[in-house]
Amino acid sequence: MTREEAQRLREENARLLTSSAAEKNQSEEKLQLLIEARAALTEQFQNLANKIFEEKGEKLVQQNISNLDSLLKPLGERLREFQVRVEETYDKESKQRFSLQNEIQKLVELNTQISEDAVNLTNALKGSSKTQGSWGELILERILEVSGLQKGREYDVQVSMSREDGTKGRPDVLIRLPENKHVVVDSKVSLTAYDAYCAADDDAEKARHLAKHLESVRGHVQGLGDQNYQTLYGIRTLDFVLMFIPIEPAFVLAAQQDHELFVDAMKQNVMIVSPTTLLISLRTIASVWRYEYQNRNTQELARQCAALYDKFVGFVADLEDVGKKIDSAHKSYEDAHSKLGTGKGNLIRQVERIRELGVKPTKTLPAQLTESALDSDANPDAQAKPLKVIRSD
Repeated sequence: MTREEAQRLREENARLLTSSAAEKNQSEEKLQLLIEARAALTEQFQNLANKIFEEKGEKLVQQNISNLDSLLKPLGERLREFQVRVEETYDKESKQRFSLQNEIQKLVELNTQISEDAVNLTNALKGSSKTQGSWGELILERILEVSGLQKGREYDVQVSMSREDGTKGRPDVLIRLPENKHVVVDSKVSLTAYDAYCAADDDAEKARHLAKHLESVRGHVQGLGDQNYQTLYGIRTLDFVLMFIPIEPAFVLAAQQDHELFVDAMKQNVMIVSPTTLLISLRTIASVWRYEYQNRNTQELARQCAALYDKFVGFVADLEDVGKKIDSAHKSYEDAHSKLGTGKGNLIRQVERIRELGVKPTKTLPAQLTESALDSDANPDAQAKPLKVIRSD
């Protein structure tokens, strides 16, 4: 909450208190007038009753007193109702004022806490370059989380890699692209001079701090260009590195005041980006990956379809081979069947002759089978009927 809003709430509270006090005073004045009116009416009616009593006697006096009570009783009830309503209204407004005061107090305390936290954060960022760097890396990771890219798949953080000469490189973020290419993003915070520029009062001081701010940004560009991340083993970059400035106004100020900044940075294979432009770039990379995954799925689908077709061709060949083997088995069956019960000297006829010689087996062949075999033996040139072999367990 701003100071103007807190002041407005205090003025509204004061107005409510004043309005409530005025309404209470008006209610008390009206109650007093009604009481006085009641007293005056009572006195007048009493005088009238005395006069009537004197003129008409005791009976008329009692009748008038009764009539007077019937007139004053509703008025008294109305007065009591009005008094109860005034007291309820006052209690309700008192509770509302107390609740409003508590809310205002909470808002004031919250505003104080927010102000203290902001001051502490500002002091912490101003005091340590390492703290500023950690804060910039945190902002960079937050942007990556909402970009649509997945950590560990499309990008990695704080990857330590080696060069051919044995030196190490540790870019803040390594973003992967299709075809095994990469984009390196490094966060650089230029806060101290920019904060001093914003806090400066006169133009000369602003110009001095602005020059320091531009010098700081160019220093970061030079340092990032000297890193030569493209020489790291296993990295195939697009010949430039993204230098991320997490403070959008600081980025805009540098771009407006130093028109050659971006050109000189590109000469050193460095492209300066802000949160807005970086998020646009990351969204574009996420879209490229989405299309890449779709293409990969299409290729995999085509590969699986081709494999399925080849498998189907093999299945058809195997099925034809099974058919051939079934035909061969059927022919073998017919040959064996011919030996069993067809032609002269078939096996059934021979075993029946053995039985006729006096052998007494416990089982017998089916009559239809033996008759067909005997007929075939007697007429070897006749075409034999297929025999139905009955298996006996």
